[in-house]
Amino acid sequence: MKKSAAQSGLPIINERAAGIDIGSRFHVVAIPSGLSEEPIRTFQAFTGDIEKMATWLIDVGIQTVAMESTGVYWIPVYEILETHGLHVILANARDARAVPGRKTDVNDAQWIQRLHACGLLRASFQPDRAISALRSYLRLRERHLDYAAAHIQHMQKALTHMNLQLHHVVSDITGVTGMRIIRAIVAGERDASRLASLRDTRCKSSEQTIHDALIGNYQPEHVFALTQALAMYDAYQEQLLICDQQIARSLSSLSLQQPPPTEPLPKARHNTRQPNALAFEVRPLLYQLVGVDLTQIHGIGPYLALRLVAECGTDLSRWPTAHHFTSWLTLAPGCRISGGKVLSAHTRKTKNRVTAHLRLAAVTIGRTSTALGAFYRRLSARIGKAKAVTATARKIAILFYNAMRFGMAYQDPGADHYEQKYRERVLKSLHRRAAEFGFSLLPVEGVS
Repeated sequence: MKKSAAQSGLPIINERAAGIDIGSRFHVVAIPSGLSEEPIRTFQAFTGDIEKMATWLIDVGIQTVAMESTGVYWIPVYEILETHGLHVILANARDARAVPGRKTDVNDAQWIQRLHACGLLRASFQPDRAISALRSYLRLRERHLDYAAAHIQHMQKALTHMNLQLHHVVSDITGVTGMRIIRAIVAGERDASRLASLRDTRCKSSEQTIHDALIGNYQPEHVFALTQALAMYDAYQEQLLICDQQIARSLSSLSLQQPPPTEPLPKARHNTRQPNALAFEVRPLLYQLVGVDLTQIHGIGPYLALRLVAECGTDLSRWPTAHHFTSWLTLAPGCRISGGKVLSAHTRKTKNRVTAHLRLAAVTIGRTSTALGAFYRRLSARIGKAKAVTATARKIAILFYNAMRFGMAYQDPGADHYEQKYRERVLKSLHRRAAEFGFSLLPVEGVS
């Protein structure tokens, strides 16, 4: 009676569904009780045991498997099960958090299995294998940049200990002038005049100013710290070059699978080299891969375009509309309504890397004389910078979605055109409201 009562209630959508509670040492797997005499089994986290898990699931007739995104422990299980032909769903832990009764690994596995069998779990987005590999390379590159940035701080600290005010006379100590001087100090040079003579011609500070800033207190322990920090910084720069070569090979392999574009690559909007840019030309390979020049969208440079493609893939039809896409990015307003009253319209918190990059692009584009820049400045003055950043990032995301999904070629109408259209919309609204109250609006002579 208890078993029949437990099976009654919600209809079963996936009859041959399994649920896995992922752990660091072992994984608990639950399947429907009618498929095996032992519906719950525990497997160690070793690769051989995961292979046995996949074989057992196939033998009992399981077709689809659901698991939570627990740390990074789910990645090998997901990849191995997918290799064996099983349909794997990676569910957000927020969707399967409420486990009735006691909290145990077995209960978690049974609850995930039950939810998946009833079709109540939504699969998190996972790109295909080739795009996933490209994404991993780019994420690794970002970690190398973070580690290198830490050693830049170590160099700065060592220079401050020696009272070398290099950071006050050059905009970036890792630039041409800064690195020449640092390498000369590490090599044993102490003469401020010779160090100042290493100044690049593009440096805004004069040679005399740099000379005065480089008269310092050279203590051996501080020079040693600078030497160590410089060595670690150079080591990460070498790893970045190797990583860029791997990214280029991966991107070339993906591009060769696509037919060549019918139109030539458009001219770049600007030739400024971005900081920490990739060591190869991204635009031609990316243009062949997606068939549209994403860098024509203001706010999206070559590196950001590659990051967006690596995180979202090339097939954006998985999101039916641009509204679904911006909702996935948590850039759309929230929709918490109860009793016909809007409880909250705040956007959800997220750790999505794409969202973070789009927000940075929105801040940058707010300083440009473009339609998006005018949109940002208008909203910033009306509702504040935080909401303006979110709204502008959402617009950039919609442009990216339309370009990837429908091949839309973006052309910026300009800030003046945007302001004129905005003025026309406001006037039309004012005329309509005045007509509703029985009034008419007339222009004032001499006022535009």
